[in-house]
Amino acid sequence: MDALTYNPDPRRRAQLLYWQGLRVARIAELIGEKPVTIHSWKRRDQWDQATPADRVDATFEARLIELTLKPAKEGRDFKEIDLLNRQLQRSEERKARVGRYQNGGTEADLNPKVANRNAKPKKAPTRNAITEAEQEALVEAFKASQFEYNKHWYRAGLKHRIRTILKSRQIGATFYFAREALIDALLTGRNQIFISASKSQAYQFRLYMQDFVRETIGIELKGDPIQLPNGAKLYFLGTNFRSTQSYSGNVYIDEIFWIPRFAQLRNVASGMASHERFRQTYFSTPSAISHEAYPFWSGELFNEGRPKDEHITVDTSHAALQRGALCGDAQWRQIVTVKDAIAAGCSFLNMDTLERERNPLEFRQLYMCEFADDATSVFPLSMLQPCMVDSWAEWADVKQLALRPYAYEPVWIGYDPAGSNTGGDSAGCVVLAPPKVPGGPFRVLERHQWKGLDFAAQAEAIRLMTQRYNVQYIGMDITGIGAGVYQLVKQFYPGVRGFNYSADLKNYMVLKAYDVISKRRLQWEHGWTEIPAAFMAIKKTMTDSGRQATYKAGRSKTTSHADLAWSIMHALCHEPLEGESAHSQSFMEIFE
Repeated sequence: MDALTYNPDPRRRAQLLYWQGLRVARIAELIGEKPVTIHSWKRRDQWDQATPADRVDATFEARLIELTLKPAKEGRDFKEIDLLNRQLQRSEERKARVGRYQNGGTEADLNPKVANRNAKPKKAPTRNAITEAEQEALVEAFKASQFEYNKHWYRAGLKHRIRTILKSRQIGATFYFAREALIDALLTGRNQIFISASKSQAYQFRLYMQDFVRETIGIELKGDPIQLPNGAKLYFLGTNFRSTQSYSGNVYIDEIFWIPRFAQLRNVASGMASHERFRQTYFSTPSAISHEAYPFWSGELFNEGRPKDEHITVDTSHAALQRGALCGDAQWRQIVTVKDAIAAGCSFLNMDTLERERNPLEFRQLYMCEFADDATSVFPLSMLQPCMVDSWAEWADVKQLALRPYAYEPVWIGYDPAGSNTGGDSAGCVVLAPPKVPGGPFRVLERHQWKGLDFAAQAEAIRLMTQRYNVQYIGMDITGIGAGVYQLVKQFYPGVRGFNYSADLKNYMVLKAYDVISKRRLQWEHGWTEIPAAFMAIKKTMTDSGRQATYKAGRSKTTSHADLAWSIMHALCHEPLEGESAHSQSFMEIFE
């Protein structure tokens, strides 16, 4: 059924048929009317006086109505509807131009290109333009997204120049401060500077800002740095912060207790925020009391070089700083544990789950804001810090977002099973890039912690890794439940190597890892703080018989252990101890 026969009005159908070129007698036959009636309609409606453009528009309109009323439309129907709409719009514009020309207009009314030839060039739209109404919408969205501890941080930022926050992992601090800084830049025009030990960490601020603006007002922030219409600039700095002393503005530094050479970084940061109107914000999960930033947190740094009568004492206990406090060195400090965050409305964390997934040492450090005493650890923080690198800047051959992140270069995989397949323990797995030259660095390309996945799911995750990488070795613990995953992996990777744990094997693995790490031959992305936390958890102890030394990391039926550290060691074992190639190969065969 077409537009000529679908139209329910016979008078309208007759008109369309006449404009199509049919004679009156034929039209009368088709629609079942008398020829005299058709002649009467023709005369009264002045069919012959209609312009060609009017006739075409009427036909378009009839066809558009027919398609719109069609109950079940196909893809081609939607395409035709779009075409007809555009044609009708162009026709209306053409009629309007002709009307202006006939009423004393110029040639430019008929042809807009004529006017464009002599028109002044249009001013390019302002980049990152945000209207006053859009700014208000962002402010309201920012306020609505705050938990109670975020409100403490915001009020402290209005009153104090220096904020230092010791926090639990995953409570949204980076998310919050990215939004806070953006709102401050919009309202005050102050620059905002974000410093991290790696470019990827610094860019996390940028991504949070872009997501916030896009989701709230539909605008895509662009640029690096991002410049707002009021002149404020947002800088995102990684390892190049030492060459940026000329910048000035509010400074945000995350994970200060994991950043190497903190004293040098703080000198640069404080210089950027020297003006009274700028503020400094430091926030981090704790690492070890041996870290260079610990005296800054404890207040000891303030006392250095001052006479004793000017020394201060800072109470850094959770009880003293739970709600935040201004201390004697003009720093506003606060401690926010995971319990504090949950009590303040942080609904995306579950206390019981987190306690089950970590051993007590890791849980207290990463979630309860307790500094580790790494004096008794086999791998102290001072040894691990050089392993933390800015992978975006230093690993030019690694493309994390590509289908094959490391192309066809060889990799090794290390896997450490959970303590049980039903408890709170988690399994660890890493993808390790071996050295490209003898004595070169190992690089951790991926790290995973799996909880609640059955044997088949974990084996499948490893199988998918073999499709993304050129895997030349897989090493895994087959003691206990690890044997289940091992058997499944062996089906698609027959060369998988299994380790049956013993005190001698653990000694060998730790010795190998110690040799690699002490020579700075192991690297991982700086933001992966769970890796150094896992290594610091490994301590030297005695076997149950008391006859032999061994190494443990707090594994139990209800808690996790240093799974990522052991996973890395399973992969490192594929390289023999330096100078013991033949001996180490036979040594490994004993324990397989």
